[in-house]
Amino acid sequence: MGPDIASFLRSKKEEQAMTLRIGMFCLLSGLCFTISSMGAGHFGWWWLSGAVVAASLVPVVRYGPRGLIGQFGAIFTILVSVGLVCTLSEGALFLPTIKAQMVTALVGGIVVYALAAAVMAALAKMLRLTDAGKIEVAHRSTAMLVPFILLSAGSYVLYYEVFGAITYLGFTKKYYPHAAEEVAALGLWFFGYQLLRGLVMTLAVLPVIYTLRLPRWKAAIAVGIIIWVVGGAGPLLVPNAMMTGTQRFIHIIEIMTQNVALGMTALLLMRPKTLPVSAAERSMTTA
Repeated sequence: MGPDIASFLRSKKEEQAMTLRIGMFCLLSGLCFTISSMGAGHFGWWWLSGAVVAASLVPVVRYGPRGLIGQFGAIFTILVSVGLVCTLSEGALFLPTIKAQMVTALVGGIVVYALAAAVMAALAKMLRLTDAGKIEVAHRSTAMLVPFILLSAGSYVLYYEVFGAITYLGFTKKYYPHAAEEVAALGLWFFGYQLLRGLVMTLAVLPVIYTLRLPRWKAAIAVGIIIWVVGGAGPLLVPNAMMTGTQRFIHIIEIMTQNVALGMTALLLMRPKTLPVSAAERSMTTA
């Protein structure tokens, strides 16, 4: 009984210490995002936004790539592809009058996100966040990878259209009265653009999908939350001149329905339920 109690208490102590270190990781990483407040203000909101983004990426530093470079690459790719390219390109599509501002934001955002990714990777190492467990991650065959990537991208078009239409007709039409005409004017190009966004986001999380040492459904939820938070929920926490607080809240929920669904779909498509059995293993089993 004594050794069991000691082991339990030691395990609880280690869990509490890890929780504290994760909290420090989120708060310190969030400070990187406050650079944006130097020109836009709202220091506290930018810190909160950065802390939330860092929290969404905790599974990556805990159970994703083990090395410093691998973690930096995975985080930076997600931040830039999902948080900048896909977000700003849609802003430029619907608000063409501010394209010049979007380009400036893209350049500045790449610098900030490079710094944030480097800080997160360094903090993960300093705080010893990376889990040492050895769990083999199941992968699809190379031949099936491209079709499933395209299927994931196509699923985003469906999620975008369905949940976007519900949000527009039910909540945001009064804010964007001419949005339907603008989309109709683009014709099939609009669907192609959303397909491209789905493809970019799927490819951005592919390194995480292939390295995340979590059970399949937990990994799917984690990837969905990452795309949601980085792709909208985090940045929209910060007040801006283009949206009211109500608009930002509505879009946070809208993006959740679209991006969480995409992230979960991407992982469930790329990760089979069981590990593939090699020919050598099959021969040993039948022997």
